[in-house]
Amino acid sequence: MEALINRIFSIRNEDEFNRCALEVFEFQYENTEVYRKYVDTLNRPKPAHFSEIPFLPIQFFKSHQILSKNKEAQVIFKSSGTGGERSKHYVADTSVYEKSFLPTFQDFAGDLDDLIIFALLPSYVEQGESSLVYMVDKLIKETSNPLSGYYLDNVEEFLQAVEEGRRFDRKMVLFGVSYALLDLAELGPNLSDVTIIETGGMKGRRKEISKTELHKQLKEGFGTNYISSEYGMCELLSQAYSDKDELFEFPNWMKFRLREVNDPFAYHISENKTGVVSIIDLANIYSCSFIETQDLGRDYNGKLRLMGRLDHSEIRGCNLLVD
Repeated sequence: MEALINRIFSIRNEDEFNRCALEVFEFQYENTEVYRKYVDTLNRPKPAHFSEIPFLPIQFFKSHQILSKNKEAQVIFKSSGTGGERSKHYVADTSVYEKSFLPTFQDFAGDLDDLIIFALLPSYVEQGESSLVYMVDKLIKETSNPLSGYYLDNVEEFLQAVEEGRRFDRKMVLFGVSYALLDLAELGPNLSDVTIIETGGMKGRRKEISKTELHKQLKEGFGTNYISSEYGMCELLSQAYSDKDELFEFPNWMKFRLREVNDPFAYHISENKTGVVSIIDLANIYSCSFIETQDLGRDYNGKLRLMGRLDHSEIRGCNLLVD
């Protein structure tokens, strides 16, 4: 299994992705009971290409323990629970999670030795058992900078840390939950030299607004050219980050597919059409790597633009609404 994991994080092209995805499917079909039962219920032919692999609806993470047999969870990550019951991701090997998020974040933001990382994530910290907090904890420690850390609701201390950070020859990055960033933006601090990553969700603290409107208000408040977003959730061990065009680019071991809104098996979506987002995350080796979310999106030359949520689906904590 270690050899497969190493190959997953060394994927360079679609052929290598396809081979790894089919191996992961075989392993999870044999070892993840919930997924095997779901696949058997569909009664479809054995996949010969990753595009034929069935996706497990994400709701199963609320109702079932999705974990390979003969494995125990080192940690259980839970969703924010803003819609009610919290999803649970039983993670058998946290080192696989770290192999996923460390290079992905550094590809986006730069080497951790050159960064100062701030976090305004009060609701995630308060609830606990958050995959985002686990990741940010590790990133903060890896910067080895005394200014890196959580500032929660202490705005004055945070702004002082930014001023001190400007004396270092390091790039500054701020992770923030949407409502906390809006609260800060209303004070009008100059954060034009800080890379801002909003993690989505108002957590019931503010009225939900579109992602476009959220970014507009944050850019005006902070005097910055663009706001980035993190696309992640407790059910996944990989993330994507958005660029200035609000498009998400995925690491090589992760892909998204779009299906028709009203047909669960139709995946032939034209580039300018909105579909339901399904994710292949090969880092989910010991749970399920093939997950159908309740997000809507569009494909722009292999990058994902989020378009909101399916009708009647709950609002998730990591929701990124757009017009």
